[in-house]
Amino acid sequence: MIVTCLDMEGVLVPEIWINVAQRTGIDELRLTTRDISDYHELMKHRLRLLDEHQITLSAIQEVIAAMGPYPDAPDFLAWLRERSQVIVLSDTFYEFASPLVKQLHHATLFCHSLEVENDRITGYRLRQEDSKREAVKALQQLNFKVISAGDSYNDTNMLTQADAGILINPPANVVEEFPQFPVVNSLGELRAAIEPLLESLAQ
Repeated sequence: MIVTCLDMEGVLVPEIWINVAQRTGIDELRLTTRDISDYHELMKHRLRLLDEHQITLSAIQEVIAAMGPYPDAPDFLAWLRERSQVIVLSDTFYEFASPLVKQLHHATLFCHSLEVENDRITGYRLRQEDSKREAVKALQQLNFKVISAGDSYNDTNMLTQADAGILINPPANVVEEFPQFPVVNSLGELRAAIEPLLESLAQ
């Protein structure tokens, strides 16, 4: 049996923090794991900015609710679900992702949780350190074969751990540092790359 593990932001939906940056005018919120590989460093940076500018959770949720997934993402997921189990592994938060998950036909999502007081984000709780790689490893220990796809630094550990890993629309610096992974630039290309892997891993 095969499980396909997909990153969420930059793969199935636009980058949440970039959309928040555009709506609030806070350019420093544009930084993502494409730019800063240390997740804790990135989150401290984001939380400091939210506090300085008094941005509430509900304000961020309004931005996210208006985003929607990429237009071809629901059809891609429907195609993939007919051929393998699918889990979305993300470093986003359940408090952010719920409206997007609904639009992705309630895709199975493993991610993190926020700490919130009076509508202000005060911290975050990781489900597990290096959670994407650990999820892939756990699936393999259950005798699943795993295909994974993502776009950023924080996806490379799960791509390395998986039986097959693919970068989708990654920045040039990630391609340069991880030349071992094939690169695709759209969900259509990802579908074409996954199809033969499903056949080969099923044997």
